[in-house]
Amino acid sequence: QYATTGCSLTLHHTEKPKHEAICEYRPYSCPCPGTSCDWEGSLEAVMSHLMHAHKSITTLQGEDIIFLATDINLPGAVDWVMMQSCFGHHFMLVLKKQEKCEGHQQFFATVLLIGTRKQAENFQYRLELHSSCHRLTWEASPCSIHDGVHVAIRNSNCLVFDTATAHLFADNGNLGINVTISMC
Repeated sequence: QYATTGCSLTLHHTEKPKHEAICEYRPYSCPCPGTSCDWEGSLEAVMSHLMHAHKSITTLQGEDIIFLATDINLPGAVDWVMMQSCFGHHFMLVLKKQEKCEGHQQFFATVLLIGTRKQAENFQYRLELHSSCHRLTWEASPCSIHDGVHVAIRNSNCLVFDTATAHLFADNGNLGINVTISMC
């Protein structure tokens, strides 16, 4: 199905659906979590789409930034999204608050590369929450936006913490997460 965009595999018809679901040459979906955006396009068009259709997303430059999530006490499921540009690439920073069971909420923080899985292997990211007496750090390789936030959460490839921990590091309901991107 994706031969016109570069896929050269020839598969038996029973193997084709499984491959198409993970094929690097399939169109990229809008990576913005929490929206019902059904945009699809090439990797080269993702940033243009985000800048035009999701203008509320802030982009910061540099390898080391602070991702500020405001009003973390908002009820229900909430997503905070920000972009970070460094090393000639764009990274999507996501903090997701979800209710897991019976009112118990969890936060999931991760970084996605606006790029391929192969490109993502060239980077590491570090997320750090800190207060005067505590520090919580997570280091990992980013996922590609081809996989998305849901895959990062499903595979536990993210920083996970509960509401009590969020309040430990929050300042007046705002949570600052230090984000550092480095090359491997």
